[in-house]
Formats: sequence, structure tokens, C-alpha cells
Amino acid sequence: MPDLPTITPETVADLVDRLPRSSWIGGRWIHGRDGSDRPGANSDTDRPGAASGTAVSLAAEDLAVEDPATGETLVTIAAASDGAAAGLAALDAAAEAQASWAATTPRERSDILRRAFELLHARADDLALTMTLEMGKPLAEGYGEVSYGAEFLRWFSEEAVRTPGRLRPAPAAADQLMFVDSRPVGPCLLITPWNFPLSMGTRKIGPALAAGCTVVLKPAGMTPLSSLLLVEILEEAGVPHGVVNCVVTPQSKEMSAAVMADPRLRKVSFTGSTPVGKGLLRQAAEHVLRTSMELGGNAPFLVLPSADLDVAAEAARLAKWRNNGEACTAANRFYVHSSVAEEFTRRLAQVADSLVEGPGIEPESTLGPVISAKALSEMQELVDDAVERGARIVTGGEALDRPGHFYPATVLADVPADARVCREEIFGPIAPVVVMDDVDEMIAAANSTEFGLMSYVMAEDHREIARAVRGIASGMVAVNVGVASDPAAPFGGVKESGVGREGSHEGLAEYLETTYVRMAL
Repeated sequence: MPDLPTITPETVADLVDRLPRSSWIGGRWIHGRDGSDRPGANSDTDRPGAASGTAVSLAAEDLAVEDPATGETLVTIAAASDGAAAGLAALDAAAEAQASWAATTPRERSDILRRAFELLHARADDLALTMTLEMGKPLAEGYGEVSYGAEFLRWFSEEAVRTPGRLRPAPAAADQLMFVDSRPVGPCLLITPWNFPLSMGTRKIGPALAAGCTVVLKPAGMTPLSSLLLVEILEEAGVPHGVVNCVVTPQSKEMSAAVMADPRLRKVSFTGSTPVGKGLLRQAAEHVLRTSMELGGNAPFLVLPSADLDVAAEAARLAKWRNNGEACTAANRFYVHSSVAEEFTRRLAQVADSLVEGPGIEPESTLGPVISAKALSEMQELVDDAVERGARIVTGGEALDRPGHFYPATVLADVPADARVCREEIFGPIAPVVVMDDVDEMIAAANSTEFGLMSYVMAEDHREIARAVRGIASGMVAVNVGVASDPAAPFGGVKESGVGREGSHEGLAEYLETTYVRMAL
């Protein structure tokens, strides 16, 4: 990671002035790149929609993007006020481009994705600062996400030329062959969350493009800027017009409903909450769409009797407070064996106290604000509920009195199992510690949730590790590490944490259909 640059008000103003501020459909900024061409809600002004230049009427409205470190508007986007119309215009463009994009060679698609990987690194300063400003993460973590997000483009540039297929003799017919081919699913709707605004886009777009699919990207309304920069970079890398489209609209439900009701769409990939994912799955059933759902989490963090507490404390720092605690993989419930509970809790509090809360643009900041005033209020409600039920605040526990949405790194001890902080996904910098006397009891508690995305196990004894890993119902398990996500590994959960996998070989397969051909010689 490069040395962090000095961020001044002039640096921010220069970046904001250069950011795209409009949806990207069919190879065009539909309201001008700077959003200045904004027909009103009752306008019938035609706007280009499809790759061929088909005209559609897309009215615009102002969408304010807030800086959570100040609570003030960072920039105003020309958002599509009619989400359904904008979504269908983007699908027009994607559907029109689908056949030609699928006909490109895997090597062509690979080369484009590789160029995009290189351009992301070349634009790292802009991308990292944009994420810090619109989402709040420390600038160092913004650079980390650029590297992580770019790796999906590099990985799938390599996977593009390894599309699976096979040819073999028919077992019971000497004069026949069996040919199994892989083909792109078709146009895809990709819906990304606000907490990792760049890498969640590349994690979906990379395999879709590698497989030969066109896409309609719907970024979160709170953090659209990183996605708009991403599509600008993809166009510079050589992605043909209509292959990647990005719609910014406050009407998310209306947009997704309209696009998913259109039979031209063949897949939807969503990262977000379980309730929203369930609704999308119900809509997907109408046309039997392929689905990838990366949904909510409630990750248990088990500290077993043999744990190295130095290792466990460092893993906890990353698992709990990376990205301001706003990650679906974040450690949510700390189940600590009684034999090490007092010492681990002490070390966990030391880690929390060592974090520096502040705007992400300040180089000394290691914990930024939560995303919104609503999120800040929810943090306090969770802590207050736990305390009312008997929990004890070890450190933190009260919102900071300063501009922006800052909540301190908080450690709670003596937390009862029925506290909301143990039952709900926290999505913030609160660490509740529950002490238990038995390893099997800890494993049972880890499984006592409808979620099953990520789990953490801290232990040195290989028998304890095996016992926990085999017993926990989770799509991913991190042993003695605080971060497990990797573009080369399959990311996804079990139970109500989702269906499908992103990353690795499985990530490409999510965008491919299998065709079987029987051939007489």
C-alpha cells in the first residue's frame, strides 16, 4: 500500500469536481457526465437508452450523497426519477449488446478485464478517496479495497480463458460423442451494497463479463460515486457500449421489479439484507431467473481454551473493526471460553481503545463514522438494550459528541444471550462478549441463528479447531485470522445468508449455463 497522501480541502474539491454524476446507459451519461443536463420529473425530453441510440424519456431528480464524517452533502447526483423506465432502458442496452459480447473470444474479454485491473490501480488515489468520502472508511482501507476490488478483475481475466467444457465418448454407444458446453446466462441485474462500493461491483461484474454476459448495475443510493467511476474505467478499458450499464435512482424497488419482470433478464445477483434478498427471490421465481444472493450475517467469533490470545486479539481487531464494523463478515458475537475470558476481554478492550476515531481522510484515523444518522441511533439502541438486560460496558458505549456519525469502538461484557446485540446483525463497531464453560456449548450458540455466512475460530489445539470447524454451520470459517475474503476463494453462506458463491471458479460458473450435445459420428 502506498504512503497515504495528504488530503486537503482543495484535494477534495478537485476530486468532487471531476466525479461523474449521472447514470451510464448504452455508452452514454444519460444526463451529461456532470449531471448538468437534468430534465425535470414532468419532462418528455428524449434521452439515449440503448446501445444503438434508442431514445427513451428519463426524467432526473437531485440525489444528495452525504459525507458521513460531516453529515453534510458531498455531491448531488442527477438520479433517474423513474426507476422502472431507467432500468428498462438499461436492460434494452444490455439485451441489444448481449449477442455481440457473447460472440467475442474469451481472450478478448480477458484482455479487457486485465486492462481494467491495471486502470483501477492507476486511478487508486481517486477511487480510495471517493470511497472514504462517500462511505466513511479510513483512507488506508480505501486503498486496500482498491487492491481487493481490482483483484477480482485480474482473477476473472484469467478465468475467462478457462471456461469449462468437455468432450468424451458415450459410455454405451461407440458411434456417439457427448459434448458439454458452457454458455453465458445472458443479461444480468447486479445490485450492490453501500459498505464496499467498489469491490462488490468488481466481484459481480468481473465474472459476468468473463462469461460473456452483459449487465445492469444498480449501486446503493448512499454510495453511487465509486460505481460511476468504475464504469468510466471499464469504458476506458474497452468494454463495448451497452455491455455495462449503471443506473442511479432512489426508486430501487421499482427498478428491480420492472427489470426482473422482463423475460430478457436471465440472472440477478444481490448483496444486501436477508429480507430484501427474500423479496428478490420471490420475484425471480416468476421467470425462473438464476440467482446469486449474498445476504445477512451474524458471525460468531469463538475463543477456545487453547487460543493464543495475542493472535486472537489481532484477529478480532480486523474481524470486528475493519471497515468501521460495517461488513456482513464482521465478527458479531464473541463466545469466549471461561478459562481465557478475563484476559481476552481485557486485550479486546485494549485493541478498542487503541483505535482512533475520526474522518477517514485524516491519516491517523483507524475507525471512521458509521454510514448515517439512523445507523448511529441504532448503535446506541443496541448498547442500551444490552445494558438494560445486564451487560456491562467495558469501553465505549456512547455516541461521540462531534459532527458526523461517529460511534466509538465498544466492548460489552456479561452480555446475555437474549440481548438484541447477540441476535441481530450489528453492522457497527460494537463487540459483545459472552462467556461459556464448554466448547460444545459455544458451537451450539454459534449455530443458534438463521444466518451462516462467516465464522471465526481461535485455537492452537488442532483437535479443538477440527471440532469447531466441523460443527459450525457456516459457508466460510476463518481460523486464527481476522480476514478470509479472497478473489481466489468461494465467498458465500448457508441457511438464510444466501445462495450461490462469488469469487474463485465457482464465481464464473454462476454466470454460465450448461448445454449438453449428443453427437453421432
